[in-house]
Amino acid sequence: MDIDRRYYVRTATTNDVAGLLECLRRAFEPFRELYTRNAYEDTVLTPETLSQRLASMQVYVAVTDTNAVIGTVASKMIDQKQGHLRGMAVLPEWQSHGVSEALLKTAETALAASGCSLITLNTTAPLERAVRFYKRNSFRPTGEVTDFFGMPLYQYAKTI
Repeated sequence: MDIDRRYYVRTATTNDVAGLLECLRRAFEPFRELYTRNAYEDTVLTPETLSQRLASMQVYVAVTDTNAVIGTVASKMIDQKQGHLRGMAVLPEWQSHGVSEALLKTAETALAASGCSLITLNTTAPLERAVRFYKRNSFRPTGEVTDFFGMPLYQYAKTI
């Protein structure tokens, strides 16, 4: 089935909760067995943890003309100069169609408008394709590795 490839990025609302949860679940399902149970749950979220993210971060969604969520990313200012990205996900059938780039550009533009000059994000080793995407978009490993529910979490940063 050929799907319509038109979409746009906007700020998420509480009306997007079901679509956001489905997007995260479908995007990360191929990696489920490579994550610890708690790391996976923290990545795909629950209605409660998604509600917390919507309250504490700026969450963006890529949606089709019919308002179906096809991708997401969240951002937050950590301090006056540093922003942080979290939870980028794109439905498998929409990958390689510019959705990740559009989401990243939206988050970066908003962070820059808030005075941000450094953006960080964290990722796990199984997400090799995501790491390549981040590197293509000027993110570099910082060398900082933390524990993410029993698995290594690697930090990347980009100066803007």
